Parts: sequence; structure tokens; C-alpha cells
Amino acid sequence: MTDQKLNILIAGGKTGGHLFPGIAIAQALIFADTHVRILFAGLGTDFETRVTKSFGFDHAKLYSRPIKGKNPLSLIFSLAIIPISIIQALMIINKFKPSMVIGTGGYSSFAVVIAAWFIGIKTGIQEQNTIPGLTNRMLSKIANVIFLNFKTTKLLSDKKTAIHTGNPVRKIEQKKFSSADLTKLIDKNKFTILISGGSQGASSINKAVVEAFRIMNNLESYNIIHQTGQNDEKEIQKQYSKLNINNIIVKAFFNNLGLFQDMANLIISRAGAGTISEINLKGLPSILIPYPYAADDHQTSNAEELEKVNAAIIIKDQDIDGKVIKQHIESLKANKELLISMGKASLKLAKPDADQKIATHILKMISDRN
Repeated sequence: MTDQKLNILIAGGKTGGHLFPGIAIAQALIFADTHVRILFAGLGTDFETRVTKSFGFDHAKLYSRPIKGKNPLSLIFSLAIIPISIIQALMIINKFKPSMVIGTGGYSSFAVVIAAWFIGIKTGIQEQNTIPGLTNRMLSKIANVIFLNFKTTKLLSDKKTAIHTGNPVRKIEQKKFSSADLTKLIDKNKFTILISGGSQGASSINKAVVEAFRIMNNLESYNIIHQTGQNDEKEIQKQYSKLNINNIIVKAFFNNLGLFQDMANLIISRAGAGTISEINLKGLPSILIPYPYAADDHQTSNAEELEKVNAAIIIKDQDIDGKVIKQHIESLKANKELLISMGKASLKLAKPDADQKIATHILKMISDRN
């Protein structure tokens, strides 16, 4: 596109749901134009800095707090922090000099997008969920473009600046495991279940799944791949060690989760937008347990998009226990036709070129301005 360096600042993070789409956009931008330079901005948590570094991107830190909660003093303090966050964002922008700023959600993206808008830099936001968070609802009023995962995104889909692209999914170099290593870990003749509570893990899912396997028969007919989250890793590993399961991988977080998704017959997970997008891209049947405390219960709304086309089964978090999980696993394992039809329905929802569409639009907006 150009022989000059093109700087693009991507703001958002704290959780994988906001950070991973940003990484996917960054990867697509660099693939489309090798002169693009990317900088991420966010809270600077260990998760954010570790993940961005693992993908080869720099990260700038700013201080920010969520504007929510019923405590008046906490709310006043959060509001008072906003000017400080904006000043920090202006300093980052002044140093990096981006041609465009993209917010991927999460309260840390608010100050960065506002600061860019204030000094006349083009801005865009990317919304992953069917119900947008408070930050993106506010930023949608000033953003030059809104990239949507779902056509039915409430409050945003009717805006003139909105574009339905799907949710971008990051690409991972799957070189940490050789095919020989995987053969040792996973028996292709067995039914493979991948369990994940998202990048942070989910204790309720972890406990229910372990209890399900404790009361199930024929454990030797299963492969288990379980992403537990940092807090539960040691305890869940301890619980699994008491069961007679030979083919099992348990870890706090998998950088190469896509590799294991390729091997799975069934996914059990939360219903974050990023997780759902990956499930759809792989064409996998799933049991979804939405996080009950997500803002505006948006994970339930996300999951319902799959349930209404018979691509997934939804279980409410308060309803999960070992017996319920056991019943669904055994029922699906015994019904191959249903598993196949669920997988096909899931695949029809996939948007494999979402990252390319977003990158192309961003580069065109910058080019048009120049």
C-alpha cells in the first residue's frame, strides 16, 4: 500500500475476549501491508503483556478503572481517574503517532479512543458480543467505523457506521507440539472432549466436569483436554489424578488451543464471543455454559445465536453439576448424527475472513484520508 511506516494503535484487553480480536486484526494488518507497525495499549496486566509479547507486539500501559458498581465513592473515584487516563493516552499517541486507533472493548480502551478522537485521529471500535459493553456503547457515538461480530448486535447494528464482519480470530504458530507428541497424548480412536472456561478459567465448569467423569463409566474411551485457568490448575490436576484416565492434558492456559480444537469431538465452554467464533470456525458441536455475571448477561445472548440453529446446547451455570454434564456427554457421544449436524450448523455461522475484512477497511480509511 505504501513505502512509509504506518502506525496503528489497538486499545483494549484484560481478558482474552477483548485482546485476542485485537491480535487477529494486527496480524491481518501486517499481512496486508508489511509497513504497518502495531502498538497495543491497555491496563498492562501480566496476561496482556505476556500474550502480546508472545505474538511479537509491543504494549503500552495506562491506568484505568471500570465505571460501574453501586458504591458511590468508588464510582466518583473511577470518574476522577478518566482525565488521568486520557492524559496518559495522549502521551502514548503523541509518542507513537498512529494513523488510526482501534478499540476492541474493555474499559481501558475508552480513554485511548477518546484521546484519538479529541485530536482528530480516525477511530474505530470492534464489538464481539450481541449485547455491547458500556465502553463500546459510548464510543459508538464518536467512532468513524464500528466492526460487528453479530448482525443482530443491539444498539449498534442500525448505525450507519456499522459493518458486519464477524469476529476476527488470531492465528497461532502450532509448533510447540509435533505430530508424534500429539499421538502419544491423544488417541484418535477415542472420543475427545475439550473443556475451557475461557482465558481466566471457570471454577463451576471445572468442578462439574470432574464430578461428571468421576461418576461415568468407560473412562478409558475418552480423551480429555482441559484448560482450567490459573487458580484451579493444581486442584483439578489433583482430582484427575484420582481417576483412571490415561489420555488427558490439563493446563491453566493453552497458547495452542486451536490445535486441540482440531482434535475435539465436543467442546464444553463458556460463551464468550471469541470462544464461539473459534468453535464456529472449526465446525464443532458444543455445550455452552454462559458466565452468569457477564455484563447484561451477554454470554447467554451469544450462546442463543448457536442454540437457535441447533449448533449448541445451553446449560445455565446454576444448573450444572456432574450428573447434568454426564448426561449430555453420554447422550451426544452415542448420537453421531446429532454431533455431525450440530457441527455443520456451527460451521455455517463462521466468518473466516473477518480479520481480512477489518484490515482492508482500516487501510482503505487511512489511504482515503491521505
